[in-house]
Amino acid sequence: MSDDKTSNEAGLISKAIDGLLDRGAAAVLITVIHLPEGKSTGLRVGSKLLAPQPGERVGTTGAVQLDEAVNRQAHTFISSRDEAKVFAVEEFAAELAGLHGVQLLFERIEAEPRLIIAGAGHVGASLARLAALVGYRVTLVDDRPEFIGRYLFNSPSEQSIDLVLAERWADSIRTAVAGGRGVSVAIVTRGHKQDEDCLRAAVSSNPSYIGMIGSKRRTNIVLDKLREEGTNEEQLKRVRAPVGLDIGAVSPEEVALAILAEIVAERRGGSGSPLSSWRRA
Repeated sequence: MSDDKTSNEAGLISKAIDGLLDRGAAAVLITVIHLPEGKSTGLRVGSKLLAPQPGERVGTTGAVQLDEAVNRQAHTFISSRDEAKVFAVEEFAAELAGLHGVQLLFERIEAEPRLIIAGAGHVGASLARLAALVGYRVTLVDDRPEFIGRYLFNSPSEQSIDLVLAERWADSIRTAVAGGRGVSVAIVTRGHKQDEDCLRAAVSSNPSYIGMIGSKRRTNIVLDKLREEGTNEEQLKRVRAPVGLDIGAVSPEEVALAILAEIVAERRGGSGSPLSSWRRA
């Protein structure tokens, strides 16, 4: 492959990555990292292919049949929890005997996870701080300016938290959620009216996760209100209410941990069950 062609493909891959990150989408970047000695494969170490959707690809490994096999494997890989993994060709395309021994690095490419928190009370503030530490891009929304002053979130890890003063809850939530894909919304406001406004806006924005704090009675009141308004039942079934995993949380910090644990489990495909449960099977 000529240097000009390689440079052109690298530019196309870079542009495609920028586009999918802007959309909140995900893809797999595959790089040829090892060729077997003394074996002619026609490939080149460093060749890259980006697989954004099934059947789509940008760039090439250098072999059409390998590109097709890699594209299939990419969408198996992206369903896993791995961030990166090395595969030998024979592990996923045994029929390509001439390329056995070739190794490729599969890397997940996706925007940093986003968390929109409606309500900056004790739980909301604790959740914002914890999520920022874990690596989420956090937006904390409240209609009370004294709850979202920057002086309240001034440690180095909290500087990235985006603080939004809501003049209208629904408008602020819709704006913050934007495209929705890869976005989690946690509703931890102080009352039914705020919960309704935020949930209505969140459901219509179609984020990847929606959770709402409150007792079963309180959350059912809000859900029933939206149901009466004609909100799609399938959309309402996606709402985690009451939000969080059952860890026996009491303090605001513990409640925040329970909420974030559920958000991470949903994003990563975790079950939320104890890792030691196999010992009791």
